[in-house]
Amino acid sequence: MQTMTSPEVQAQAAQDFLPLNGTDYLEFYCGNAKQSAYFYQAAFGFELVAYAGPETGVRDRASYVLQQNKIRFVLTTSLVPDSDITRHVAEHGDGVKVMALWVDDARKSFEETTKRGAIPAFEPYTISDEHGEVTLAGIYTYGETIHTFVERSHYTGPFLPGFVARTSTVPQGAPVGLEVVDHCVGNVGWGEMNRWIKFYEDVMGFKLLITFDDDDISTEYSALMSKVVSNGNGFVKFPINEPAEGKKKSQIEEYLDFYHSPGVQHMALITHDIRQTVTELRRRGVEFLSVPGAYYDDVLDRVGAIDEDLESLKALNLLVDRDEEGYLLQIFTKPVEDRPTVFFEIIQRKGAKSFGKGNYKALFESIEREQALRGNL
Repeated sequence: MQTMTSPEVQAQAAQDFLPLNGTDYLEFYCGNAKQSAYFYQAAFGFELVAYAGPETGVRDRASYVLQQNKIRFVLTTSLVPDSDITRHVAEHGDGVKVMALWVDDARKSFEETTKRGAIPAFEPYTISDEHGEVTLAGIYTYGETIHTFVERSHYTGPFLPGFVARTSTVPQGAPVGLEVVDHCVGNVGWGEMNRWIKFYEDVMGFKLLITFDDDDISTEYSALMSKVVSNGNGFVKFPINEPAEGKKKSQIEEYLDFYHSPGVQHMALITHDIRQTVTELRRRGVEFLSVPGAYYDDVLDRVGAIDEDLESLKALNLLVDRDEEGYLLQIFTKPVEDRPTVFFEIIQRKGAKSFGKGNYKALFESIEREQALRGNL
C-alpha cells in the first residue's frame, strides 16, 4: 500500500470538496433502546451521556447516547406503532440507521453531495438551546442507511439540542479501552458493490483504497468481494462487500436474507491494547468468533516478529496480519442481535493500514461454522 506524503496530503485536502473530521455518531434503531443501552454499558463499557424522550418533551421516541472516548452510539426506539422507526425494526431488526459525519459546514456538505447526485434524506436545518446551535443535513447511502452531516463547532451541550445530560448507573460498565471508529462495513446485493464505490468516489470524493476479489476472500464453500474507500484525510473508511458465487451461501447472503436490504454489517473499533480489551470483554460475556489452534502454528512465519507473546494471542483467539507498514491484531464478535446481522470488530493497529487479508480464510471458515449451526450455510 502506497504511503501518502505530507505534500500529497495537503494537495488532496486543498481539493477536497467534502472535508470530514471523522465519525460523529452511529445511530441504531432498536426494539428496546433502554435494554440495548444497558447491554452496551455493561458489556462494552460505554457510558451514558445524554437522553431524549418523553421526559424531555419528545413524545414519539426515546434515544440514549452512549460514549467511550471518541466513539458515540445513539440507541433509538419508537414509542408509537406507526413510525418509520417501528417499521425499520420490524423489517431489519436492530441495526444502524445513521452513520453521522462530523463536518465544519453541514449546508455546504449537503449542497456539494446533492449536486453530484446524492439523494436528500433531509434538508439542512439548525437547532439550538442554551448550549449553542447545531446544523444537520442528511443524504441516503445504500439500503435505508443515512449519512447525517453534523456541524457542531458552536455547541457545548452533551450531544444535540433536545437532549439532556444523563449519567451511567451500570456498576460494572467501566470503559474497556475502545478509542475510535476505525471503519464501518456495508453489505450490498449481487452486482451492487461497484455502484456504491462509484457513489463514494463521485458523490463524496472518496478514493479507492484497496480491492479484494473472490480469490482473496473465499473458502471451500463461500466467497465475497470487497472494496474499501476512504476520504481524503483517511479519518473515514468504508469497506463495501457483495456476495460472490460459491458452493454454499456466503455470510453476505445470510446478512441480506435477514436484514432484508443492504446495510451496515459491522463496525471496527480501535483499541491500543487489544489483549486487555478483549480479556475484559470476554469476562463480561461478549462472545467472539474462534479459529482453530492450528492457525497459530505458522502465523509467525507469515507475519514475522511481533511484540506480543504468541501464547497470549492464542489464549484470546486474536488474529494477526502484516502489511508493508506494520502489523495489526483483530478479533470479531458473534452477531450481537438475534438475527445474524450486526457484529463488531476489535482492532489494534501497530503501523498496518490494511484490513487483515491474511486472516480472511480462517475468519470466514469460523463464520461458516456459525452459519452451519444456524442452518444458514
